[in-house]
Amino acid sequence: MTSLALADHNPATLAVDAVVVGLYESDGAPTLAPGAAELDAAFGGRLVETLVLLGATGAAGEVTKLATLGTVPAPVVAAAGLGSAAATGHAATESVRRAAGAAVRALAGSGTVALVLPEPAAAAEGAALGGYRFAGYRSRPVPGERGPVGSVRVVVPDAKDKTARAELKRATAVGTAVARTRDWVNSAPNELRPPAFAASVAAVAGKAGLSVEVLDEKALRKGGYGGILAVGEGSPAGPRLVRLAYSPKGRAAAKVALVGKGITFDSGGLSIKPAKGMWEMKSDMAGAAAVAGTMLAVAALKPKVEVVAYLPMAENMPSGSAYRPGDVVTMYDGSRVEVLNTDAEGRMVLADAIARACEDGPDYLFETSTLTGGQVIALGGRVAGVMGSESLHDRVRLAGEAVGEAMWPMPLPEEVAKLMKSDVADLLQVASGMERAGHMLQGGYFLSRFVAEGVDWAHIDVAGPAYHEGEEYGYLPKGATGVPVRTLLRLVTDIAENG
Repeated sequence: MTSLALADHNPATLAVDAVVVGLYESDGAPTLAPGAAELDAAFGGRLVETLVLLGATGAAGEVTKLATLGTVPAPVVAAAGLGSAAATGHAATESVRRAAGAAVRALAGSGTVALVLPEPAAAAEGAALGGYRFAGYRSRPVPGERGPVGSVRVVVPDAKDKTARAELKRATAVGTAVARTRDWVNSAPNELRPPAFAASVAAVAGKAGLSVEVLDEKALRKGGYGGILAVGEGSPAGPRLVRLAYSPKGRAAAKVALVGKGITFDSGGLSIKPAKGMWEMKSDMAGAAAVAGTMLAVAALKPKVEVVAYLPMAENMPSGSAYRPGDVVTMYDGSRVEVLNTDAEGRMVLADAIARACEDGPDYLFETSTLTGGQVIALGGRVAGVMGSESLHDRVRLAGEAVGEAMWPMPLPEEVAKLMKSDVADLLQVASGMERAGHMLQGGYFLSRFVAEGVDWAHIDVAGPAYHEGEEYGYLPKGATGVPVRTLLRLVTDIAENG
């Protein structure tokens, strides 16, 4: 990950490879964002005029590079488009985040870049997120490919200011957590089967100072985790359940449980998926990766709240030992579930993990998963669906809005419950004959049956936002995005501060 530091020097005197300034879009000529006056003076007050000649408009996502030809020590000035100057609140903050990410990506190959942008905390976070590059598996370098920016200096009035330093620490923790999450999700599925995924999470979490427990097949069988075992039966790489725990020094404000789906590859099992696009199912463990990443940030930032995470991991494969449509599975909490579609496996492993997490007596439970294609159909690739306690709907939505991860509350209507009544067991896994009708809502309702009474909970379906094959934009790369690490961290810290 690109490293971060603070600088309080005149940006026109910084000996760096590039200086990034902000440019606002307007009906007339674009305008420089605050902080760039000294650079503009070095160009004789003609910096904007020169950038316009190069095509700069200040539009969001735009990066325009200008060779300084010795006017200032930095050989390049880059103008990052911030969009409208009229934007306020979270929208304005997100515009800075995205501009910083886009600029750092456009300056790939540079050793050191200075950011002269409004809202330095947002700029630092955007730079950390935008500076990510997955190492991949190439056996030889690609000619002409430039590596990520080595380091970013965020220009602030006083580099020794405690608030500025705390904000930089948070941005670094967030960037590290998201990068680790993206690495896990981008990994090839043959390299990250459940035992390997569990071992990797355990090693990183242990190094971060978190308490770690890993249950293998034998322990899962002894513990009665029928849902996790059923999904993992078709693979020779056995399932796992990883428990991570963080406790603050002194009194905790509350106790939070986090649960994330960790299907390291989802073939659909015997209800096999179409071949087209199946390779993307390596990302079906993005929920578990995001929860593990969040726990790394929690360990670094040490909020005054107790956090326990459960990551159920399995590989959903077709074989002679795979679970079948028509099976009845006894879940961890003793419920009997009639299976109709082995491709609805995520809810099976999550139900066991949610029931176990509730035994710890959390005040809040947040679960995230790439659960349903219905989320993508309903909300697209950038907006997550949120279900659960209505008291948490707005809290989750606002947390997502604050960090730039869009969330939208969805209902759990009574008619969904009626569709999931089984003739032979306590509950159907999917609605009989109506699997596509409100599929996202079916998943949410199923999970609700395993949440203990009195626990405020939210299910965040990130099937679309967690991974995308489109063009890079803002601070988001192609492939794994790291959503919703920042939303979960925002919720945890908000609970620590406000209960």
